[in-house]
Amino acid sequence: MAGLIRREDVDQVRERARIDEIVSAHVTLKPAGVGALVGLCPFHDERSPSFNVRPSVGRYHCFGCGEGGDVIEFIMKMDGLSFTEAVEYLAGKTGVQLRYEEGGNARPREEPGKRQRLLEANRVAAEFYAEQLMGPGAAAARTFLAERSFDRSDAEHFGVGFAPKGWDALQRHLQGRGFTQPELVASGLMSQGQRGIYDRFRGRVIWPIRDVTGAVIGFGARRLFEDDQGPKYLNTPETSLYKKSHVLYGIDLAKREIAKGKRVVVVEGYTDVMAAHLSGVTTAVATCGTAFGGDHAKVVRRLLGDTTAGGGLQLTSGGTVGGEIIFTFDGDAAGQKAAERAYGEDQRFFAQTYVAVADGGMDPCDLRMANGPEAVRALVDGRKPLFAFVIQAKIRQFDLNTVEGRVSAVRAAAPEIVGIRDRSQRDGYMREVAGWIGTEIDEVRREVGRAASTPSLRRAPDRAGGDRQSGAAASSAGSGPAADGSQPGAVPQVSAPDLRDPVARAEWLALVAVLQYPQHVPVSFDDLGEEAFVVPAWQAVHTAIRAAGGVTAGREISTALWVAAVLEQAPEAVAGLVTQLAVADLPEDRESAIGAVVEGVVRNVVDHVLGRRVADAKSRLRRLDPDTEAYQTAFADLLTIEARRRTLRESTND
Repeated sequence: MAGLIRREDVDQVRERARIDEIVSAHVTLKPAGVGALVGLCPFHDERSPSFNVRPSVGRYHCFGCGEGGDVIEFIMKMDGLSFTEAVEYLAGKTGVQLRYEEGGNARPREEPGKRQRLLEANRVAAEFYAEQLMGPGAAAARTFLAERSFDRSDAEHFGVGFAPKGWDALQRHLQGRGFTQPELVASGLMSQGQRGIYDRFRGRVIWPIRDVTGAVIGFGARRLFEDDQGPKYLNTPETSLYKKSHVLYGIDLAKREIAKGKRVVVVEGYTDVMAAHLSGVTTAVATCGTAFGGDHAKVVRRLLGDTTAGGGLQLTSGGTVGGEIIFTFDGDAAGQKAAERAYGEDQRFFAQTYVAVADGGMDPCDLRMANGPEAVRALVDGRKPLFAFVIQAKIRQFDLNTVEGRVSAVRAAAPEIVGIRDRSQRDGYMREVAGWIGTEIDEVRREVGRAASTPSLRRAPDRAGGDRQSGAAASSAGSGPAADGSQPGAVPQVSAPDLRDPVARAEWLALVAVLQYPQHVPVSFDDLGEEAFVVPAWQAVHTAIRAAGGVTAGREISTALWVAAVLEQAPEAVAGLVTQLAVADLPEDRESAIGAVVEGVVRNVVDHVLGRRVADAKSRLRRLDPDTEAYQTAFADLLTIEARRRTLRESTND
């Protein structure tokens, strides 16, 4: 079929694309055993890490929701790409020159990588806007930046640019680079009018909006000229690349520091992100034309990493378990509403949420201009719990000089106190609230008790979805998307046996060893027949291993190609099990001891197989007449099996 990428090129992409590097752009990974990494699953909400990556195998598997696959499948699932688009994306990252069937070195006429084309259009547009910033028509944009204490190097660091006032400056530039009008409209760079398409952004200062990988997926633009009748801020419309509810401006620059420091600072605008980063607050990000919501929370949680139970608890040292989410808001009514919306997302985090509001309500950009970078750092360091900020705002709605006002304030505060995750802090906050309102703590306790026992008065429960997806989602564990990007899902997956059963666990350990470390597996493993494994699920995996050539073949190729070869031989219903085994941990945390462990667990299974054969041979002898030739043959077989078993055990003891 014309347009298909050649098989050998796809294999080369798999080999070159390091799965740990690709996954780390989306998930904070940390070492977990020999050769393994673990983090929070990007495919379902969880609070303790169950997402395992094994770079040597080139595979990942989530033991929470069951998703698993190789680096190509990860990109397909993570970014919603087709197989071809994912391969093209990774080829661009790794420098692999792709060839297409019936097309030589040229790309097929019918472009299979639409997403890559849109990304490329955005990248070229970002370069164009950045170049225009230094042109004669961009004086207003340069003045705008200078008035906010940003110089040329700052603009270059953040990729800030300028959109010329004309209707088709960018259009002509992009069409000159080979992009079609449908591509330009699909990218969001052009708008469709009655007379044709025209530049969406004109006469504005421009910020490129990048995803966590650093790819430009859209733009934010600020009005500069009085004759511009459009909104003050204009963003890229919703496209296949740009979903504003999922986007955080600055995430590409902040992701490493967020993962390292377990802190993220959420500000309100593009210039605030710039000011924060230039002031040393390099974990700052901002939403793009929308309020901070649940999808933003998921992005932040994954970058914070392991936010397990106990997260969100503040220590006596002032630090927190699970990291910190710090929101900065203007001190006006709009800022107050933004704080309340953010507070509504508080339960999505197993981290402590804070708010930082400067005196006079200045945002980080204004604060840096007025008082310097140290003032921005002090703003963040002087954060206070978001709870306190929101509850004090609620209390201010009532006249505390009257009995009625104080009673109403207590009733408004009580549900918020009930919603505090760290129960050990509730009593302290009840005292705080009593002091803020000017009432007795017993009155606050009574109202808190009433709110706790009245469901309708409680804060909304955690909507994060828990640690597991539905059984329907988990049932398709391990089945990767088809080559056309569709999700199979219709093929039921064989479930992993209960590893509390000693036989199932012993066989599981052996298969983990065979898939991950074929070079250490005794050659006697390949002599085992189809009856070697007694657990049906493991029998199916063993059959695929034998069909792939056994460990003899596995030793001749890389571990990643070995696992891929086994997967090719495995029925689709068993593929998920193979991936699980390929990333699971052996019970050994010393790399120097892995060889001995592998040899031991495989010999254990071989010994059990030989033991069953000895028992079968002895049973057969009992049923035969000792004076017959059949008896003598069976007896010789028994001696051979016993000798093999004895040799195996003696070599193990050595």
